[in-house]
Amino acid sequence: MAEVEMRQVRKSFGDVHIIRGVDLSIESGEFVVFVGPSGCGKSTLLRMIAGLEDITSGDLMIGGLRANNLAPAKRSVGMVFQSYALYPHMSVYDNMAFGLTLAKEDKDEVKTRVMRAAEILQLDQLLARKPKELSGGQRQRVAIGRAIVRKPKVFLFDEPLSNLDASLRVQMRIEIAKLHSNMKATMVYVTHDQVEAMTLADKIVVLNKGNVEQVGPPLELYHHPRNLFVAGFIGSPKMNFIECRLVRVEPGAAVVSAPGCADIRVAVDASGAKAGDQVTLGIRPEHFAEPDTPGGGIGGLVMVLEQLGDETFAYLEAPGTKQGILNARLTPKTLVKEGQMLRLAVPEKAAHLFNAEGIAFRRLSEQDTAGPSLH
Repeated sequence: MAEVEMRQVRKSFGDVHIIRGVDLSIESGEFVVFVGPSGCGKSTLLRMIAGLEDITSGDLMIGGLRANNLAPAKRSVGMVFQSYALYPHMSVYDNMAFGLTLAKEDKDEVKTRVMRAAEILQLDQLLARKPKELSGGQRQRVAIGRAIVRKPKVFLFDEPLSNLDASLRVQMRIEIAKLHSNMKATMVYVTHDQVEAMTLADKIVVLNKGNVEQVGPPLELYHHPRNLFVAGFIGSPKMNFIECRLVRVEPGAAVVSAPGCADIRVAVDASGAKAGDQVTLGIRPEHFAEPDTPGGGIGGLVMVLEQLGDETFAYLEAPGTKQGILNARLTPKTLVKEGQMLRLAVPEKAAHLFNAEGIAFRRLSEQDTAGPSLH
């Protein structure tokens, strides 16, 4: 396997800047996932690694060698696309062997590689079938097998599961995770689905408008987002944001006020901020607790309840919140009904605080603990 390094990599189409000076290191054997909204540049960045898009400026290193001007076939990368792109008239075996046959590899070597890949992907009983006889998940495994037989140093996945239904996506996530565990391969994976990112990645790269917003392990990004964009993008359901005013700064905490609620204490280092500053309070749906005192916490009218069996999500109409909605995760035993008022406490060690520019204040809690469950 090989490491991948980008040094101030940029991509422009005329005056339109798609990738804006990306610096990134991907270690050998690491599983890295690019996430971000549509149009953020994640697929373009992947295609630049593959050699399918030219690099406007900067350096791309693969295995210690500068790869900017190398043809895709010379980069030792294997690409798995969103569409399976299988030849319908060929068997599974021939689809997987096609690239090696085209390269005039020895027939015995081709057979050895295909059979090994088929065994890894549990396709050994399907080698004689045509693509039309396969399920969507099986077709995607064939596409992955076609990459495996080339023995690339780096595997590249461009939203490979987006065409599958929900149950198949879960199954294929497990298959890809097992593949990485067994092969110890360097993998770079693009998705808009943050569940895939959180469950598969050793390291997540969050992209926005061609810029890298934050890089780190999934739970680091979840518990310690660098800014409002990352906080709002990582996590499902999304973090709640409440527009607040800074009341005072204390040692190891900031006290804020929001419309319709009592003052809220947040365990952050707010040194440098001052009373009266506009700030944004962030709280994840699962981190709310019951108020300690009557009338405490944040109140809102329950508009919708989503009962999912093991958990219930309440959507509240609350002043000061972005889009006017607050989302809280409750236990299934909750007695609250639609149309009722519900008050929620914000545990100080579970909350986040962002300044007027959207940059997070450093959290001071050693552990990111949620409050007690809501009943």
